[in-house]
Amino acid sequence: MRVLIWLVALVLMASLVEAQQPAATGVCGRPIALEDGWPIATPESAGMDGARLCGIADRLKAQDANVHAVVIARRGKLVFEQYFPGYDDPWGVPEAQFKFDATTKHDMRSVSKSVASLLVGIAIDRKLIASADEPVLKYFSRYADVKSAGWEKISLRHLLTMSSGISWDEARAWNDPKNDEPHLGRDADPLRYVLAKPIAAPPDTLWTYNGGGTDLLGNIITQVTGKPFDAFAREALFEPLGITDWEWKNYENGKLAAAAGLRLRPRDAAKIGQLVLDRGAWNGRQIVSAVWIEQSIAPRFQATGYFGGLFFYGYQWWLGRSLSDGKEVSWIAGVGLGGQRLVIIPALEMVVMVTSGMYASPRQGMATLDILGSVVLPAVVGK
Repeated sequence: MRVLIWLVALVLMASLVEAQQPAATGVCGRPIALEDGWPIATPESAGMDGARLCGIADRLKAQDANVHAVVIARRGKLVFEQYFPGYDDPWGVPEAQFKFDATTKHDMRSVSKSVASLLVGIAIDRKLIASADEPVLKYFSRYADVKSAGWEKISLRHLLTMSSGISWDEARAWNDPKNDEPHLGRDADPLRYVLAKPIAAPPDTLWTYNGGGTDLLGNIITQVTGKPFDAFAREALFEPLGITDWEWKNYENGKLAAAAGLRLRPRDAAKIGQLVLDRGAWNGRQIVSAVWIEQSIAPRFQATGYFGGLFFYGYQWWLGRSLSDGKEVSWIAGVGLGGQRLVIIPALEMVVMVTSGMYASPRQGMATLDILGSVVLPAVVGK
């Protein structure tokens, strides 16, 4: 009898543990219900060919793309998510092989910049910042001793569009002493390092990718809100979106990495995309103004030197296009090192989030462009 009771107890415990795990759907790419605010639907109900989407895994495998997640939302509903094991080098964790599922956070890397832009917009909406035309030096008078001539002409808008003209180069190898980006994480006062940089060109005349400018924006948010940057992100953005499992990492010097430190579950990152698609609203609640979204995703500069200059740049958002069935489809994207891609396709009411571990590869991000043009866009029925 005791043995029987013990066996029954084991079965009950196993059932309880299984109930606490995300349920396997048995259907390729079918999202699981996590009660995280995402309505779940089939691809067919959202006007997509589910069988065609199921070809994503084989196409990625053939490319050895090391993609970890593909999440697709259409017409405000989550219709597809698929996860794959693979090598990763997460922030602050030794590189290794990892398993990924719907509950696993992933580095967003420079997709963080796009989220930081939303936070600037919220601060402006709340009149904590007068406008994007405010001068940067208004917030950094304590660094007056290091500023170079020309800094007085730089506004928040120039930092948002990476058109400040600051002499900055982070396209070099990480161990190259001329690479400016490592100073953000290693210098005791990285703001001083950024503000001491000379001006190479007048504002609005030269586009240069610059994470230092994003970190300045993060510090400005801290100043005007009276809260740590990540605390404001929680209150103003993540809580309204129902995002509860997230991190915003610090650099090794202890300073918060506004430009690159965000970690999210891919399906939560897709909420950011849905917010932009819905002009700043989520589930009927306006979180950031439609005006700011419109300003943010307007093409403002040619992103020269990146992706062959094929893309435009807005307020920390990339703007590009894909070809599907002979037709051009425009999109907006947050782009992060390693192949992190948050793609918003307004004309098709679609959001696609892809995470990857291709940090040192020149092919990073190519898998997203490939599956967009070859699988995801062709899967839309009647477009």
